Amino acid sequence: MTGQANFVDPGLIMSQHRCHRSKFRIFVSMPRILALDYGKKRTGIAVTDPLQIIATGLATVESNELIGYLKKYFAQETVEKVLVGYPLNFDDSPTDATPLVEKFIGKFQNVFPSLPIEKRDERMSSRMASSAISAMGLKKKDREKKELIDTVSAIIILQEYLESRG
Repeated sequence: MTGQANFVDPGLIMSQHRCHRSKFRIFVSMPRILALDYGKKRTGIAVTDPLQIIATGLATVESNELIGYLKKYFAQETVEKVLVGYPLNFDDSPTDATPLVEKFIGKFQNVFPSLPIEKRDERMSSRMASSAISAMGLKKKDREKKELIDTVSAIIILQEYLESRG
């Protein structure tokens, strides 16, 4: 399944109905949404739960290994879309990292042409991630792990997207 995403139309919901002792249960499983905080060295990855309610950190991977990681993940999980943090300055001008993210988006679209990718404003995600990590009460050594900041940044990007949907 090289180069193909396990893609489902966002309108499609798979449900399973079970009757048990006169109770009707509906289990709904929707495709997941993935968020990426793409960086030159590392990429933080977050994913929704099957109901698209909660954003959870999935991993931090080396950016040069990201496409291979995503191929494996898409073979195991159905994904509706991918969000990628898009770096801009406060005046909406590109940052030094913007061309790097643009290049990744182009590569992603070539490898996974049927999977939508959406740019999401990431201006404050790293700063918010650092604040959130500090508030967790972790030891200074753990708070300074860049991998943790990357993953929490991806969670923030994804959670903000989920909240914006209403």
